[in-house]
Amino acid sequence: MMTGDRLPPTYVEGFHNRDDVMKMKYNRLGNTGLQVSVLGFGASSLGSVFHETDDDEAIQVVYKAIKSGINIIDVAPWYGHGKAETILGQALRDIPRQAYYLTTKVGRYQPKLDEMFDFTAERTMRSVNESLQRLGLNYVDIIQIHDMEFAPNLDVILNDTLWALQRVKDSGKAKFIGITGYPMDNFRIKMSNKNKLTTITGVTISQEKNVAVMNAAPISMGLLSNRGPPSWHPATDDIKDACKEAAKYCQDKGVDISKLAMHFTLDHDEIPTTFVSTASLSILESNLACVHEKLSTLETNTMADVMNRYFRPLGNKTWEGIEVANYWRQLETMKN
Repeated sequence: MMTGDRLPPTYVEGFHNRDDVMKMKYNRLGNTGLQVSVLGFGASSLGSVFHETDDDEAIQVVYKAIKSGINIIDVAPWYGHGKAETILGQALRDIPRQAYYLTTKVGRYQPKLDEMFDFTAERTMRSVNESLQRLGLNYVDIIQIHDMEFAPNLDVILNDTLWALQRVKDSGKAKFIGITGYPMDNFRIKMSNKNKLTTITGVTISQEKNVAVMNAAPISMGLLSNRGPPSWHPATDDIKDACKEAAKYCQDKGVDISKLAMHFTLDHDEIPTTFVSTASLSILESNLACVHEKLSTLETNTMADVMNRYFRPLGNKTWEGIEVANYWRQLETMKN
C-alpha cells in the first residue's frame, strides 16, 4: 500500500491537489500493474439511478474526486441507459487522461425486459464503441461483463462475450478484461490463457490466481443510508427493515450509518479498491474523509451495536439470486 511516501503514476503536476494525493491510500490491483486509490468513484449516480441529480454538480463531483486523489472510475451503459457515461464524458473533457483509470461494462443495457441483456459478440463489440463515443475516449483501462449471471448460460459468456472482449483488447480499446456480479460460483469459470480475466468486481470474494478484486456498493445501493434504498432494490423486506431500523438507531445516537458502512469496507486491507457512488459534493467530501479519519469511540461502539442488534440476526442473508429469478420468471410470462 502507498500512503504518502510517493506519488502514484496517475499524479499530474499542475492538476492534482498534491497534499490530497499524498494522503490518499493506493494499492496494487492484482497483476495489472495499476496502482489504484483505495476509494474508487462509482459513476452510477451520474445516471440518476438512485434519485434525481443535478448534472452540473455531478460534473463538479467527478472533477473534485480526481483532483483529490481518486484515480479509478467505474461506469456502465446500464447506469441511466447511457446517461452516466454521457455525463462522465463531459466531466472528463477537463481532466488529463493520465490522471485516472476507467472501467466500463458490456451486457446490460435497456430497462425493457427483452432488451435488458445481450451478451452476443456483435452487441458486445458495438457496445464498446458506443461507450467510447459517449465517454469521449479512445480506450478504457478495464472492460467488464456486466452481471453475467443473467446470461442464458456460461457458454455464451465463454464463447461469445469473452471472445469479443479479447478482440476489443487486441485492438487497443481496452487493456484488461473483467467480470461483475453476485454468484460466487460464476467466478470459478475456466478460461483459456488467451481469454484470461484480470479483474472481478463483486461483493465479498477472495483473490485467487492473480485476479484483482474490486469491491462495489459499500452503502449497499442505499440500504445503509438515511435516505433508504430506491424502489427497485432487490433486497427482501426483512433485510430492508433491518437496515431501516439500524439507520434509525444510528440517527438516535448522532451517528451516520453510511460513514460506518464506509469504514467497515475500507478497513478490509485485502480489498484494493471500493467504488462508492455519489453526485453530491457534500457526500463526496464525507466519503473522502472516511479514508483519512478514524471512527470515534461512539461510532465504533455504535457499529458494534448495529451489527449485534440488526445484522447478525439476519445470518449473512443477501439478495443473491432474487433479481435473476424474477428476471427469468417475468421474461417467461411475457413470452407466454
